[in-house]
Amino acid sequence: MQSEEPIIQLVGLGKEFFTSNGPIKALDDINLSIERGEIFGIIGLSGAGKSTLVRCINYLEVPTSGDVLFENQSLAAMSPRKQRRARQSMGMIFQQFNLLAQRNVLQNVCFPLEIANVPKKEAIKRSMELLELVGLKERAKAYPSQLSGGQKQRVAIARALATNPKILLCDEATSALDPNTTKSILGLLKEINKNMGVTVVVITHEMSVIEAICDRVAIIDQSHIAEVGCVADIFSGPKSKIGRQLILGDAAEQAIRFGSNRRIRISFDGRSSFEPVLSNMILACKVPVNIMHAETRDIGGTAMGQMVIQLPEEEIDQNRILNYLKTANINFEEVKDYDL
Repeated sequence: MQSEEPIIQLVGLGKEFFTSNGPIKALDDINLSIERGEIFGIIGLSGAGKSTLVRCINYLEVPTSGDVLFENQSLAAMSPRKQRRARQSMGMIFQQFNLLAQRNVLQNVCFPLEIANVPKKEAIKRSMELLELVGLKERAKAYPSQLSGGQKQRVAIARALATNPKILLCDEATSALDPNTTKSILGLLKEINKNMGVTVVVITHEMSVIEAICDRVAIIDQSHIAEVGCVADIFSGPKSKIGRQLILGDAAEQAIRFGSNRRIRISFDGRSSFEPVLSNMILACKVPVNIMHAETRDIGGTAMGQMVIQLPEEEIDQNRILNYLKTANINFEEVKDYDL
């Protein structure tokens, strides 16, 4: 679905905010290309500049320097009228949904069509089609206060699609949602991208969101792009410090903190060889361990043997691991150096 010409190009983009305490540089020399038809992720910690960046893409924030090219046309060089038309090609959804409380679901989706002077009958027809697309046709007359968070975001997505945009900008669109609802919203965005050919730009601080739906990702850190590439490449070998921090999380720091001599022996005496005991424990406890010794065999699909692991330094982390092993009914015992 990608073409040779990027749908969005950011060239030397910079943004400063002027305050009573002097200028604050939110973005500095940002250079990015977003291909037509891809799902592109932009990730960074809070305050890194990612939300400012997405607002500069559609000129909700006017850059201080550099340029935004939309379909090879400079937004800075456009007349206000042409800018508005370009912005109609860029739908946007937000973390807090931004629905109009006094309007029902159908009226919320119709709103951008009203602004674009689309005839009422045509606007209602288009809006009902979109509500069917997002699975909320039956709630057309409900008001935002009567909807769940996931339903509100689906209405916001329908509204963003009302003007037939070529790009959908998603600014922390799942941050206010629970994991199951997040999964369904990400699935919907993936469907929209695949079936409607809409380019999707996802702004987030969660690597799980990037991993779930994005083709490529840019990591932004302290107003600069730290690295950019295919999601698989970034995940397998992050080159920047912030990339390692976002992907590996606290484990990257904790992995060297093994000052404790506390070790435990895990016994494998009949569990299935296909059960990833250690991986499950690390994922559940979100704490790394150091493997000191391992001697296991697969005998007819059954794991036999033992593994000695060193626990991390922090007592709270140690207790988390021990409680997990007890709850999972995994045989273990504490060992001393001379027992190894």
